Amino acid sequence: MLFSSATFLFAFLPVVALLYYLIPKRCTAARNLFLTGASLLFYAWGEPRFVLVMLLVIVSSWLFACKIEASAKSARKGFLLVAVSVDLTVLFVFKYLGFFTENLNRLPFVRLPVPQITLPIGISFFTFQAISYVVDVYRGEAAQKSLWDVMLYIAFFPQLIAGPIVRYSDFADQIHNRQESLQNWNRGGYRFAIGLGKKVILSNNLAYVADAAFSSVGNLSFSMAWIGAVGYSLQLYFDFSGYSDMAIGLGQMFGFHFLENFNYPFISRSITELWRRWHISLGSWFRDYVYIPLGGSRVAAKRRLYFNIFIVWLLTGIWHGAKWTYIVWGMMYFVLLCVERILNLSGQKSWLGWIYTVFFFIAGNVVFRSENVTGALKYLLAMFNIHTTGLLDEKAVYYFAEYKMFLLIGMAAALPIAVWLRAQAGRRGAWIDRLRPVWCAAVFLVALSFIVKGGYNPFIYFDF
Repeated sequence: MLFSSATFLFAFLPVVALLYYLIPKRCTAARNLFLTGASLLFYAWGEPRFVLVMLLVIVSSWLFACKIEASAKSARKGFLLVAVSVDLTVLFVFKYLGFFTENLNRLPFVRLPVPQITLPIGISFFTFQAISYVVDVYRGEAAQKSLWDVMLYIAFFPQLIAGPIVRYSDFADQIHNRQESLQNWNRGGYRFAIGLGKKVILSNNLAYVADAAFSSVGNLSFSMAWIGAVGYSLQLYFDFSGYSDMAIGLGQMFGFHFLENFNYPFISRSITELWRRWHISLGSWFRDYVYIPLGGSRVAAKRRLYFNIFIVWLLTGIWHGAKWTYIVWGMMYFVLLCVERILNLSGQKSWLGWIYTVFFFIAGNVVFRSENVTGALKYLLAMFNIHTTGLLDEKAVYYFAEYKMFLLIGMAAALPIAVWLRAQAGRRGAWIDRLRPVWCAAVFLVALSFIVKGGYNPFIYFDF
């Protein structure tokens, strides 16, 4: 697994692909069963005991979905509520119980033991997919299928650890009806190579800059604070979008098509647009399973609309992890989105809108990355204070000199330059597509060299 052993991933994928395609194409059930077993093995490589937690979520969700489909209309909602409650209880115990107990102990005369529970990797992703499954069955948007089909949907290894969050209604039809072809394999391979390059070449190296800045809170110069904040914003983007690209590519290699999860968020000109381009699967999940059921924007009172937005962003912050900084981060976006609605700024196309969007995105990432709210405030103050530690220091000079190429390439790669060139060239832009195999092969080989050399490889989803 890339978060624990890149070597295992590169040994795992060719073996799985070879064995998968040795199974006759007409034997879809056998191929699905093989992918399910391989996915469980993939997860067990890094978290063997937590496979049981994932299986608990899968089996309980499947059982309740069976009851939902077989029950009268009056009883269906009750089974749905119990199913969702079980999934959320598992998530709460493993992810939030310690945090909740610590904060409860702040009350007078409360002294409870704080449980030390290891967080299963990817638990937020697979529990949300389980909830998607039972809700889609309840709504009639997808038929309940066999336990093995549901297990493949939730445990499918390309998107299990770091997303994207795949909707059951989008996945269900592909379990037994998907197109496996050499063309899909090639396209998926190209996408995987680009995602690997984003993660290994850009994100991992930008992590050095971010870590140096965030480990020096309280002693940051103005320049180093900004270099670290920009570096972390790029690290986060290339890490997360890189994993999404690898997941989408791997899925396509086996005939599955996942929806896009990132769409060049750095060109957004409003916070509203930013969240239509960033972590699209999470935003659409909260929209369809929380915001719209609450009434969405089709409510009579404005205060109810803002309440709905508040609930969505409170839950979005909490989803990311058991820290107050995530909640503050979510509340920041709640305020910004409400302000955009009040001032009607969401549809603006000005450069001023782009500047303010990128500014708040970077500032928000400082809060997101910080260990606590106090540290976030200290860091933000350093970004606007040149009198305490100065405009420039040796650390800023060193890290910019050492990592300027990664920063500059990252800034360029975050923009849709190839899309712009193709649009400008029109029919003459076919050369861009013809260069794709060469470009992807070069990125893959460079990324592979970084892996073989053995560099820094942070996995930033342990909180998720």
